[in-house]
Amino acid sequence: MITLTDIQQHHEFDNFELLAQQIVEGFITGLHRSPFHGFSVEFAEHRLYNSGESTKHIDWKLFAKTDKLFVKRYEEETNLRCRIVIDTSSSMLFPFGNSSIYNKLGFSLYSAAALIYLLRRQRDAVGLSLFNNGVYVHTDAKLSATHAHMLYKQLYTTLQESYSSESFKQNTSLAQSLHQIAETTHTRSLIIIFSDFFENTNYEDVFAALQHCKYNKHEVLVFHVTEPNHEEQFAFENRPLKITDMETGEIIKIQPETVRNTFKANVESIVQSIAHMCTQYHIDYIKADINHGFSHVLLNYLIKRNKLM
Repeated sequence: MITLTDIQQHHEFDNFELLAQQIVEGFITGLHRSPFHGFSVEFAEHRLYNSGESTKHIDWKLFAKTDKLFVKRYEEETNLRCRIVIDTSSSMLFPFGNSSIYNKLGFSLYSAAALIYLLRRQRDAVGLSLFNNGVYVHTDAKLSATHAHMLYKQLYTTLQESYSSESFKQNTSLAQSLHQIAETTHTRSLIIIFSDFFENTNYEDVFAALQHCKYNKHEVLVFHVTEPNHEEQFAFENRPLKITDMETGEIIKIQPETVRNTFKANVESIVQSIAHMCTQYHIDYIKADINHGFSHVLLNYLIKRNKLM
């Protein structure tokens, strides 16, 4: 199975579609060896012919081989409509270094690429929404190869732009953006959200927006993207540090040992609150540790999809 290290080593190819294929195929290989091998992850170009419908689209070559009537499937014949929503605010750039692959945004973008590949493999239409202080990308949900190439290009562009100094000081308007996405996603869909949930407003506003998605008959799967070593355990060296808020630019000086316990308790309370409110609103909530690869994301998507189908 392809890992974050593998992506780091092959990053010079910058081919999201190829990497997505490798991630998914490695995942499926592992899935077939696990207790979850019964999940439906196969791609189907045909469906069985239903008696009485037009014979126009019957695949006669396949009939000659199988002695069964199959109809070719077309773009509009999708099993599921899915919208992938990614928070691209500056806090998602943590941890910031020479490569964006190991930060929360890079993890989310590559996870999205793998999901797009897997969704199309299962004949599911997929759309993409990106937001920071507002929604700035919102595509239709389609199944076509041309549409998928456009999505991969957008993911790659977003990754490249994250290297720029202009990517800093991008605030998060999570609640407002989710309300907008709920209003503009007209067909019932599975909405998959990648965010670190660093939000300056009241979290009640965020969950009102998630509830808005549910009210509009959408299913919601939340991936709470985290880097637990530093964001939850505050595992910094015990020496004077300058901490910069990546969204506001504010700098504070701290001694990690003096604030670690309080910080950990506050973060634990926030995480528990998010998980509890998701449960309350019947929203699937998954913590996605960027250090643990993509299998957890793909497996939880399949679990959700199989509940819906």
